[in-house]
Amino acid sequence: MGTTKSDHFTENQNELAVLTKALGHPARIAILEYLLKVNTCICGDIVNELPLSQPTVSQHLKELKNAGLIKGSIEGNTICYCINEIGFEKVKAFLNVITAHLDKRKNECC
Repeated sequence: MGTTKSDHFTENQNELAVLTKALGHPARIAILEYLLKVNTCICGDIVNELPLSQPTVSQHLKELKNAGLIKGSIEGNTICYCINEIGFEKVKAFLNVITAHLDKRKNECC
């Protein structure tokens, strides 16, 4: 099998792409905001909070978890979700690099 386009980029670039793609949907942002507010919850709590069906919320949770932005632990028949600090540290580090660069170059861009 041939190489994919992602093979042409660094591991860090590919990882950041996965993280930012997971952040690229308003429902996922709403889920993250809710988790920040309540700290930890089960899927049913999120379903009650958003105007989305349970399967749709579950799919968004799966995307966030696969990207490493949330984590979940099984408690009986439910999964309890919370923010995964490690995933957000990577996003934060990337945004800090951009911010530092912008601070240096104020008003020097086209």
